[in-house]
Amino acid sequence: MRDLYYFFRMEVDKHFNDILTLIQRAKQKPIASVNTELIELYWNVGKQISERTKEGSWGKSVVASLSNFILEQDVTIKGFSSQNLWRMRQFYEAYIFNNILSALTRELSWTNNLLIISKSKSETEQEFYLKLSIREKYSSREIERQIDSGIYERAMLSGSKLSAPLREIHPKADQVFKDNYVLDFLSLSKPFEEKDLRNGIVSHLKEFVLEFGKDFTFVGQEYRVQVGSKDFYVDLLFYHRELQCLVAFDLKITDFKPEYLGKMEFYLEALDRDVKKDYEKPSVGIVLCKSKDEQVVEYALSRSMSPTMVSQYETKLIDKKTLESKLQEFFIIEENKERNQDKA
Repeated sequence: MRDLYYFFRMEVDKHFNDILTLIQRAKQKPIASVNTELIELYWNVGKQISERTKEGSWGKSVVASLSNFILEQDVTIKGFSSQNLWRMRQFYEAYIFNNILSALTRELSWTNNLLIISKSKSETEQEFYLKLSIREKYSSREIERQIDSGIYERAMLSGSKLSAPLREIHPKADQVFKDNYVLDFLSLSKPFEEKDLRNGIVSHLKEFVLEFGKDFTFVGQEYRVQVGSKDFYVDLLFYHRELQCLVAFDLKITDFKPEYLGKMEFYLEALDRDVKKDYEKPSVGIVLCKSKDEQVVEYALSRSMSPTMVSQYETKLIDKKTLESKLQEFFIIEENKERNQDKA
């Protein structure tokens, strides 16, 4: 029995030293790739802990001993508490069978990775947030805000209505623009007017750009365009760096009406003729309404010859449980459709 104990102790010490060696080697890597090396290190540590715990030879007490061992051997090594070591195992097990997602994790900070793992309920959701974080270069606070606002659920439930010209001119438009935006940061008291909505957005541009996408650059509010002898004013004008075009916003505090598109198309014509640079692509128009009837929007956009779309906004965070429930219903409906098609 005593010999068995010493054998077990020797095996544990060997694995402890193997993990310590991994950490010490990672510390010597070039600073330029510090994030990639750090995530790679946590992956490898998580792998060893996962393998040992699955064998049944390691449990909470052994992992706690490992944490103490690392600190005793090198006091300069930080971030390997017992809790973090279990997180590394969770990180490894979350992506071990998905090479695409595991590769994406190397492009994010450890904090962002932990947030995505802890707050996502499926691989599809994890992939969505990994790619979003990489594309928008979100800080941990920013990605947490996006997760809490249910941007994944909103994107999946989105029935984005884009005009045919918008899809043709800007093929990536459906990846840039959303069907529903959450403007909870405005803290508007009801009732409010369109000028209150506009002024609130301008006063919170940082939060607005976070919600809409970091490639948006603010050009101006009530942007004046002159046609003939008359002046007209675009509520908000932005420039989108990736799409390389001006983006005009027409803000509405009411339900969408078809006549709103005519006004937007006029603005876009004026912007393209008199404001757009020669090297820029045609301007895009977004009619941002309090609410919209999907069928009315579809009819209105079907004959539109301009790159326009209709979105709606919420002034309060949508309850995430409600969004998750709606998304689950959506998946069930889609599954039933597929079954019926297969039977047919």
